[in-house]
Amino acid sequence: MQITFLGTSSGVPTRSRNVSSVALRLPQRAELWLFDCGEGTQHQILRSELKISQLSRIFITHMHGDHIFGLMGLLATCGLAGNVQRIDIYGPPGLNEYIQAASRYSHTHFSYPIKVHAIRPGVIYEDNDFTVSCGNLHHRITAFGYRVAEKDRTGRFDIEKAKALQIPSGPIYGQLKRGETVTLEDGRVIHGAQLCGPTEIGRKIAYCTDTVFCDGAVELAKDADLLIHEATFSHQDADMAFQRLHSTSTMAAQTALAAGAHRLIMTHFSPRYAPGNNLELKDLLQEARAIFKSTDMAYDFMIHEVPRRREVELTKVSV
Repeated sequence: MQITFLGTSSGVPTRSRNVSSVALRLPQRAELWLFDCGEGTQHQILRSELKISQLSRIFITHMHGDHIFGLMGLLATCGLAGNVQRIDIYGPPGLNEYIQAASRYSHTHFSYPIKVHAIRPGVIYEDNDFTVSCGNLHHRITAFGYRVAEKDRTGRFDIEKAKALQIPSGPIYGQLKRGETVTLEDGRVIHGAQLCGPTEIGRKIAYCTDTVFCDGAVELAKDADLLIHEATFSHQDADMAFQRLHSTSTMAAQTALAAGAHRLIMTHFSPRYAPGNNLELKDLLQEARAIFKSTDMAYDFMIHEVPRRREVELTKVSV
């Protein structure tokens, strides 16, 4: 699971930061999932190592322009040159009407299937590997945060140990890899757990923007390996944050702390904290780290690999 930040500015782009978009690359499936799609997102993808042809799902948090103005351009490009097979788009009510209207007035016709899902809190997508759920955030309009949870997997199968036990290869290996119990022809009962390493704990990612501090964000981020959370304002500008229902750096850190998240990466920064101003982004980072030490600050094209946890590692942490 690889995260690429394609846009980390709030409201408007700057010379160094585009508006909101975060990509989740799933190399084992050759898939690309996108969270929000601000203006210019397709240009950011072209400047990255990501492949538009692998795009399969887009998750939109809310209908403000800095999160959706890049959507139609990207979808049109996918049809003309992207070679995508199908795209599922998830978002709040009104998203489908927006896409339909933009398509109609621009005379854009997609050469591939598009399915728009109007979401509500709960599980919105599930397959053999992942569950995606959403929850309400607290913003000026309807806004959702997302949680991607990878399912736990049986640990690595020890083929050499299986051979040493003279277990015949074939379908039996598959059963044992899945952790099943198998009775051999000679009467021996073999438990798959005997031949598999520690369970590989599924990774969890939460994406929360735009919102002021709220219980919904904490719930989405519970025990997350990575929380991506907006930090539009400095703590010193908290009054402005409450007025506009955005988060400060300290609110993002408090969310991570309350949720028991393992790492926080802040994004969606106001351009007011540009270098040379009284307050700069480095000040926001210090504010957050005073509350939640494992905090980093995103920048455009930053790549973050989400590490996998195993039961043994979790046991060490709990001890």
